[in-house]
Amino acid sequence: MNETLSPASYRNGKLVIDGVDALSIAEAFGTPVHCYSRAALEQRWRAYHEAFGSRRHQICYAVKANDNLSILKTLHDLGASFDIVSGGELSRVLAIGANPEQVVFSGVGKSHKEIEAALKAGVGCINIESDTELRRAESMASALDLDCDVAVRVNPDVDAGTHPYISTGLKENKFGVPISEALELYRTIHKGSRLRPVGIACHIGSQLTSIAPVVDAVANVVQLADRLAADGIEVTHIDVGGGLGISYHEETPPSIEELVTAICEVVPENYRIDMEPGRSLIGKSGVLLTTVEYIKRTAAKNFAIVDAAMTELLRPSLYQAWHDVMTYEASPDAPSLPVDIVGPVCESGDWLAQGRSLAIAEGDLLAILDSGAYGAVMSSNYNARPRAAEVLVDDRKVHLVRARQTAEDMMANEVEHLIEY
Repeated sequence: MNETLSPASYRNGKLVIDGVDALSIAEAFGTPVHCYSRAALEQRWRAYHEAFGSRRHQICYAVKANDNLSILKTLHDLGASFDIVSGGELSRVLAIGANPEQVVFSGVGKSHKEIEAALKAGVGCINIESDTELRRAESMASALDLDCDVAVRVNPDVDAGTHPYISTGLKENKFGVPISEALELYRTIHKGSRLRPVGIACHIGSQLTSIAPVVDAVANVVQLADRLAADGIEVTHIDVGGGLGISYHEETPPSIEELVTAICEVVPENYRIDMEPGRSLIGKSGVLLTTVEYIKRTAAKNFAIVDAAMTELLRPSLYQAWHDVMTYEASPDAPSLPVDIVGPVCESGDWLAQGRSLAIAEGDLLAILDSGAYGAVMSSNYNARPRAAEVLVDDRKVHLVRARQTAEDMMANEVEHLIEY
């Protein structure tokens, strides 16, 4: 089963999250609060794993989608490897007991400290994104007297047909090495003393709704692998990236099985296939609960001002993204109000949903759906707002997995008194 049922549904006319009354969660933990469904997360993970069947593969969860330690631990226990893009993410996956050999370090701007930490930890593969990064990694590995497996992330110049902010495979994007220049880079690695070329990586973007661009990109990577083999450079894996979309509104992305099957048909069996799903694993597993503070009516439109904001869910402000909204009470016959759902942050761009028709009143509880990916992980303290609590619903039990931040937490690392210069 590839289609994830939303953890949010109605039971006896009341909103439940995986069978737990949503109001009871809000009363116990306050709002706004991010709620995650373990069952939905496990369902998506198993869909990926089972789609590969007997094909050699490594599923590396893209930590940037949601880096909560309990989410990482859940995936680790299921058998996940991890794709990281920072030293902080490396620390988090090591903290939950991940095998560093099953960690892939991606990212276009790895610092000296981050490369050093990766080398010392013994990460499984560093994805090289430029000739200058290659020289830095080789120099640091030599200085530390350590060997390291690497792959070059190539840019296949394939249009993923997604939002420009999350497109990563075009020649105009900052990511990767132009595929036409990759062969020479591999020759340089092969001649070096400390870096071992073991794979080729690509990732063309996020929220992909079509298989064709991925297949085109992977086919180009396979051709490069063949050229490398002819040059005496044998790589063992092809990293096809992640980016499979989910249906937020009217999108119709392919199923996990369809995507994996298409990729397996393109990649020869002598290569292990690495894949880096993020959003498609955790996105539909998350729900953001928020309370309506005010209903504000103006001549132009109506606003439901809620206690969540762009500080809890940035995607609508950043990408003009759609998230479905559910009221706590299912009231199909109640009069509805055309309304924009907005937060209290002092920005006109602070909105969570626009142009909705809902039967709501002040004090009502709302659920913003499909917020598991790029929700809490992109949160901020703008307007000195404490970060929201996060809970994991598991077998109808609710576990606090990140406590709500306090004002004291926010100020803890600042100097206590004014400094005289």
